Amino acid sequence: MAKAPTSKATEGGIIESVDGNVANVSFVGQQPARRDILVTEDGGAQLEVYGSVSQNTVACFVLTPQSELARGMRVTNTEESLQIPVGKRVLGRAIDIFGQPHDEKGKLEKGASQSLYHPIKPDLADVVSPHEVVETGIRVFDFFTPSLRGGRTGLVGGAGVGKTVILAQLVKRIALKNKEKNPGVVVFSAVGERSREAHELHSDLVESGIMPYSSLVLGQMGENPVIRFRTAYAGATLAEYWRDEEHKDVLFFMDNMYRFTQAGHELATVMNTIPSEDGYQATLTSEMADLNERLLSTKQASVTSFIAIFVPADDFTDYGTRSAFSYLDTTIMLSREIFQSGRYPAVDILGSASAAINPTIIGTEHYLAYIQAKQILERAAELERIVSLVGTGELSGTNQETYTMSQQITNYMTQDLFLTEDETGHPSVYEPRANTIAVIKDILDGQFSDVDPEKFRFIVDGQKLKSAPVENVTSPAQ
Repeated sequence: MAKAPTSKATEGGIIESVDGNVANVSFVGQQPARRDILVTEDGGAQLEVYGSVSQNTVACFVLTPQSELARGMRVTNTEESLQIPVGKRVLGRAIDIFGQPHDEKGKLEKGASQSLYHPIKPDLADVVSPHEVVETGIRVFDFFTPSLRGGRTGLVGGAGVGKTVILAQLVKRIALKNKEKNPGVVVFSAVGERSREAHELHSDLVESGIMPYSSLVLGQMGENPVIRFRTAYAGATLAEYWRDEEHKDVLFFMDNMYRFTQAGHELATVMNTIPSEDGYQATLTSEMADLNERLLSTKQASVTSFIAIFVPADDFTDYGTRSAFSYLDTTIMLSREIFQSGRYPAVDILGSASAAINPTIIGTEHYLAYIQAKQILERAAELERIVSLVGTGELSGTNQETYTMSQQITNYMTQDLFLTEDETGHPSVYEPRANTIAVIKDILDGQFSDVDPEKFRFIVDGQKLKSAPVENVTSPAQ
């Protein structure tokens, strides 16, 4: 059972009704403030104040099982909002929003806690704009959609296109690379995660040696929507603590943002509020802003965010998905069509974008290669319909060269994402960004004009293309 916050002497209230995840509580005298935690006399159940119903009655979200509540029960106002443990005691631990462990390592040590709703906002003079690229070792990300240190990257796609797999890979790749030179902190906020996915992530972090400086906040898919909704804020609170109090760089991961939106929608529905665009809650825009604007980087430390965003029914116009886009520095669109064609990661290159595509950030060499490669892919997309009808033989010599070059580029962007040879039977691939740029430039210069584009699929080491036959360095599993 979740531990109640430390109670202060206040006048109590009486539960008038319980309807699903909402309870109405009447108070005589001083009314509780919004987000105050109410506890039953035995401390066994908790409620969070949402708002007023009448002069003496407040509506509350039920945080604990409704079966523990009944009409007529007395509650006490703690005059505190929901608190989550912070500091070194949560490193290496998997917890929920109440600070209860879910990793079979026993109770947390005693220490400081921090409110989910009262962040210490940094001075605007201390807020910095991201300007440094984070290398992931994933070719398509580093070349076409580079992420920024201190920025936010969104992995956007429908069910089963690889968002969670890629997110787990990013945790290990970036954290392992920075483990020695810059040991920051990893915070993973699992909003609406499946139990299996959360268990696999925890196991991966333990096996890779990243868990000792990581914290997982879990709000599983079957949980009360209040808990799922607050899990996102809990993760942001941990990130803020490490940034502001300990001045440590933070890698913040969330899987996924749409479940945060969905949980808020469920809460708005049970409160009978008037919906807005696409039927979502009218407060969605402010909720999205409230969460994302806490994930800022300052002069003292950075918060680099990677956020998975589910697209319901592959509808990229869905407002629940689009509401997060304006807060992203890098948007990586994952395509089901590309996934089904066997190209992984299934990134829609022309549909993705990054604020890092600037010569002052990625360098002139990368920028010019990017511009030329993107132009070729755009031209090839125009030729695709002709090729699908009559084949490449009917294209002009110049168009044939462009189309072949585009296939070489897109196939070279395929990559095995597993980190251990035990899982796949062949070596993992970590391609430095400089290597990727060099190989793309060679393709653009026509050095591989006679090479079958299919031989570029899942190349293990792009640099070896210069010194060895392509067929000798392809992945044996492919």
